[in-house]
Amino acid sequence: MNRLKKLQKIFENVDEDKREVIEPLLQDVIFIESRLAELRNLPTIRVHPNNPARQEVTPAGKQYKEYMQSYLNALKVLQTTLYRAGENGESPLVKALREFEFDG
Repeated sequence: MNRLKKLQKIFENVDEDKREVIEPLLQDVIFIESRLAELRNLPTIRVHPNNPARQEVTPAGKQYKEYMQSYLNALKVLQTTLYRAGENGESPLVKALREFEFDG
């Protein structure tokens, strides 16, 4: 089962109106996960060759931070949607997110 189908299955018990609203967000979450996995393979800090105390965040590091913030915001929206739909116990969303590997 692919990632989108897994996430859609988690939300199958949510009202149809709410599912229609969050459907694009599910696709965004998958996109962000793929970008985070790619960015994790790039250097995030650049060290000055003559002065190791001088360091700066690379563009990849900045993008990673921005994508991670967007990812966390999206997860909060999805989790809130599930909570309001009456999910009890451990969230299926949390279970599915455990399966995501940042290393590819």
